[in-house]
Amino acid sequence: MGWLLVLLASIAEIVGVIGLRFYSQKKTVRDFLLYIGGFGLSFALLYASFNYLQLSIAYVVWIGIGTVGAVVVNIIFFGESKNFTRIISIIAIIIGVAGLKAVA
Repeated sequence: MGWLLVLLASIAEIVGVIGLRFYSQKKTVRDFLLYIGGFGLSFALLYASFNYLQLSIAYVVWIGIGTVGAVVVNIIFFGESKNFTRIISIIAIIIGVAGLKAVA
C-alpha cells in the first residue's frame, strides 16, 4: 500500500508541475487549481505513505519519480531540450533511486 501511495503522490506532483507550467504562462483559475491541487494531493499522499514506509526511502523515491516524470513530460509535451547530458542525468536519477530502494 505504501508504494502505491508514493506512486500516486509522484503522479500528483507531476500534475502539479504541469499546472505550474500552465499557470506561469496564463493566470487562470483552472491552471491555479491544477497547480495547487496537484502539489497538495501529492503532499497528502506522501504523508500517508509514511504509515507504511520509512520516511527517508519514501521521500527519495517520491522526489526521484517526480523529478524524472516532470522532466520527461516537459521534454515530450513542451519541447524542452533533450540533449545527451540531460538524458544521462535522468538515467542517473533512476539508477540512484532504484539502487537506494534495492538496499533499503
